[in-house]
Amino acid sequence: MSDLWLAVLQLGTIVLVIGLLYRPLGNYMARVYGPAKDLRIERGLYRLVGVDSSSGQAWPIYLRSIIAFSVVGVLAVYLVQRTQAILPYSLGLPPVEPGLAWNTAISFVTNTNWQSYSPEQTMGYTVQLVGLAVQNFLSAAVGLAVAVALVRGFASVRSRTLGNFWVDLTRGVLRILLPLSIVAAVILIAGGVIQNFSGFHDVTTITGATQSIPGGPVASQEAIKELGTNGGGFFNANSAHPFENPRAWTNLFEIALMLAIPFALPRTFGRLVGDNRQGYAILGTMSVFWIASSALMVWLQVSVLGTAAKAAGGALEGIETRFGVVGSAIFATSTTLTSTGAVDSMHDSFTPLAGGLAMVDMMLGEVAPGGVGSGLYGILVMAVIAVFVAGLMVGRTPEYLGKKMGAREIKLASLYILTTPVLVLAGTALSFAIPAVKADVVGTSMANGGLHGYSEVLYAFTSAANNNGSAFAGLTANTPWFNTALGVAMLLGRFLPIVFVLALAGSLAAQDRIPQTAGTLPTHRPQFIGLLVGTIVLVSALTYLPVLALGPIAEGLQ
Repeated sequence: MSDLWLAVLQLGTIVLVIGLLYRPLGNYMARVYGPAKDLRIERGLYRLVGVDSSSGQAWPIYLRSIIAFSVVGVLAVYLVQRTQAILPYSLGLPPVEPGLAWNTAISFVTNTNWQSYSPEQTMGYTVQLVGLAVQNFLSAAVGLAVAVALVRGFASVRSRTLGNFWVDLTRGVLRILLPLSIVAAVILIAGGVIQNFSGFHDVTTITGATQSIPGGPVASQEAIKELGTNGGGFFNANSAHPFENPRAWTNLFEIALMLAIPFALPRTFGRLVGDNRQGYAILGTMSVFWIASSALMVWLQVSVLGTAAKAAGGALEGIETRFGVVGSAIFATSTTLTSTGAVDSMHDSFTPLAGGLAMVDMMLGEVAPGGVGSGLYGILVMAVIAVFVAGLMVGRTPEYLGKKMGAREIKLASLYILTTPVLVLAGTALSFAIPAVKADVVGTSMANGGLHGYSEVLYAFTSAANNNGSAFAGLTANTPWFNTALGVAMLLGRFLPIVFVLALAGSLAAQDRIPQTAGTLPTHRPQFIGLLVGTIVLVSALTYLPVLALGPIAEGLQ
């Protein structure tokens, strides 16, 4: 089968699955976050932590709840790593070094799941399950809660509250992420993903050498890793490892898991604001980016120069033959356009322009479709910017979903879209501007010199600040500089945007609804989708084009 037809078949399969899930999953999540009754287990949890589930929270209280919960999460994950040696199922592994433990705790609490270590050689089963896998659920549920809070801001009229964070968190875990993960884990086990507590096994290879093969509860972590757009692998090879991703169809299934909730959330948005057409507009915008990027990534990987590459059918370096160039390219696009960060191939080995496209996918702000929750609230902020631009064009006060976008709202949206670029550009610049840091980065961390080495560092800060977690395989990041700098980028890249989103939600919720007139900009038509696509591209291109020109673009043009 030609690469073209293989790409069409795989993309068509994923589109079909996501299309079938869009309405039922989106409607179900709308019911979950609507005025539903508490389950018995939920009422027990609320009594245990002293939460009144019927009490709404103003945006500052909602924000403080998120910050307090996340601080406790960081401390808990740090603690289990530092006490690993005395925990059950430690597999004889020592405590995790303090700098790495801090970086990892930040990483998993912020839904980034950046890993500067080999998990199977560093983390025992208790740390993997109690620390990392638990945060996979909780960090994804936090993203969902923030997205729903912003949607309530659009839907509410003269309200001072955005719901209750503890209720949103609990429902996100117990009603959405946990049941879907159980189903996904069973399917993965059927596909050959391992699930055991067997520790390490010494086996004799065909050359007569001895190799230690680790086991572990992989399927349960793999399911929430992809479904929650987390991305932290149980093994160092991540989803390229046959114990995590054994077959071509499990590769497609994992791609579908990454995309399922982010692509269904526009339906939830449409239902909660009372206009499904608005959800279709957001879905259309997300789809344009995902389909275009997937097709372009496949083309850049398949249409390569050189006799050897053409004979092999594409750029096969760093590619798992189980999935091939096409399957790996679609996976790479999906993992960087979401905040997943899981990899089934080594992005460092992609062609220069394909590696640059992976960076661009993250630089778009991960809104196509983005992470669980974060993709929806990110693209809604971009929609606010888009209606502001449209208002300037026609000389009208910008409105979106019946809410006036005044100076306060535009300032908050602007701060949101500026946060990540500042972190990316500042982190990359400091890595080369400080002499002592540069010597360590060039001498220790960069596996390649020149343009490609620069791209490795740029990719790392892009991934960290966008809460993605994937990496160019050539970068050694377990150093004092990268553990600290990337940790700060992950922390600020997650929570500063949440501050601005919740402040925006509170401002919108307090407004009255403006009646539509003949001059109101329709935000459900193809014209608005085009405007929103253009706004996202221009904001990202104008910000990142100079640094991309210094790295992957320059390398690709050599």
